[in-house]
Amino acid sequence: QLLATVPFWQLFQLCPAAANLLLFFGRSCLTVMLARHAVAAGAAAGMVASSRGPSRCQVAPNTTTSTCTAQAADGTVTTTTTTVTKFTSIVDKNYPPNGLSSGVRKLPMWIQLGCGDAEYMCPEKGANFPGDECPELLPDISRHSNFMAEVVRSDPTIYDRLRTRKTSMGVGLAKCVKTGFDNPGHPMIKTVGLVAGDEESYTVFKELFDPVISGRHGGYAPDAKHPTDMDPKNLLDVKIDPDNKYTLTTRCRTGRSVRGFRLPPACTFEERRELERVIVKGLMQLTGELKGQYLPLHGSRSHGSMPTGMSEEQEEDLRKRGNLFQEPDSTLLLSSGCGRHWPDARGIFHNEAKNFFVWINEEDHMRIVSMEKGDNVHAIFQRFATACSTVQKVLKEEGYDFMHNDHLGYILTCPSNLGTGLRAGTMAQLPLVSARKDFRQICSKLGLQARGTAGVDSASVGGKWDISNADRLGKSETHLVNIFIHGVSTLIKWEQKLEKGENIDALVAAAQPWSP
Repeated sequence: QLLATVPFWQLFQLCPAAANLLLFFGRSCLTVMLARHAVAAGAAAGMVASSRGPSRCQVAPNTTTSTCTAQAADGTVTTTTTTVTKFTSIVDKNYPPNGLSSGVRKLPMWIQLGCGDAEYMCPEKGANFPGDECPELLPDISRHSNFMAEVVRSDPTIYDRLRTRKTSMGVGLAKCVKTGFDNPGHPMIKTVGLVAGDEESYTVFKELFDPVISGRHGGYAPDAKHPTDMDPKNLLDVKIDPDNKYTLTTRCRTGRSVRGFRLPPACTFEERRELERVIVKGLMQLTGELKGQYLPLHGSRSHGSMPTGMSEEQEEDLRKRGNLFQEPDSTLLLSSGCGRHWPDARGIFHNEAKNFFVWINEEDHMRIVSMEKGDNVHAIFQRFATACSTVQKVLKEEGYDFMHNDHLGYILTCPSNLGTGLRAGTMAQLPLVSARKDFRQICSKLGLQARGTAGVDSASVGGKWDISNADRLGKSETHLVNIFIHGVSTLIKWEQKLEKGENIDALVAAAQPWSP
């Protein structure tokens, strides 16, 4: 009652230590009750009228006991002693969001800078664009090689018109463009340079997103409708690698975002944990061949069943098999904000056969992966289609759903993944054809994209490449998988010709992607 009627400054006059105790244990309902009790007890002894007599409170060091002494106007002295449960450290400076995890502290400093609570600022890597508010002056992007910079260079007034806007969830333009401004890219490798902080980013900043999406997806129009087709019967009846010599593993992968949450570039610490809880609860309801277990990343303290995450040995084994994502070791990811609070609330769900995986809170809320050794893309796609529909079903039963609309299809962090979000890919050993200087251009002509062994922005090792369909938007799932089947089988045929010493220049010149 006293706390409700006496101003807080007067509480300090009446009993300073009790007021300080209240502030220190402010997050504990038990302590609030203690403070009220202590002050009220003093009031009963005549402490309310501070002008009538002095009062003094002490908290015994390193104990849970507080003692308050008050002298009333008539000289009566009252002493009140109260004991409560002592709380351990309120702020852990060795774990996110107030510090870095022990695993992250072992990484190079330029990576550590992107795994804490602050925006990624690293002069060594040229990352200096603020992620909270856009500066008034447009940075120099004259040499940047990404779609965002290209659009802004063509009309710099876009930056002026959008730089102060915010979505209803508080996402500003700076959060979306930071990765594009921080990473100039390479003249021969054109990145997107733009990410979404939430679902609404695609509409609030559509003046920038629409031309970037159009450029990245071959002229996709602002009013276009995205098709879908998940029927495995519509796949090409072609074996990618008849000799089982060149393809190591094959997979179908897509991303999914849960509506009502911000996307990873803008996701808060608490929001990411709630996403993990919601998604894992749904995944643990899967049955049949999809039934499995969830493993948080090693060092993550977010999941109650495994308070320190999986073991280092489990994590290393999953990574060696190509089943688990890496730590954010690319400046594209670090500048986008996808490394913040690493590894908290990140993990992987896999079925018992370990050919179905769901990555949680990496670049997207979810990455759904169906994979196995060899080139049996038909079986992989069948499992993939079943998994996508089943995961959506269990989420709906929990009151959630995927982000999706008729124009952009499935909403994901990077505009390059909009639409199907689908990557049908293979880890292939192609040392001869990939040694050509125009290898990436060859892949592009076939509708493919080649990445290094460690993912985006990484190098190849020993002629081993991660090759997948380049498009995501404007074409159905089966259409994209057919582009992949045709394209990779063509590359393997060319590799075989080069092994025999044959020339493939004429074949390369005539190359084009599969079409119905």
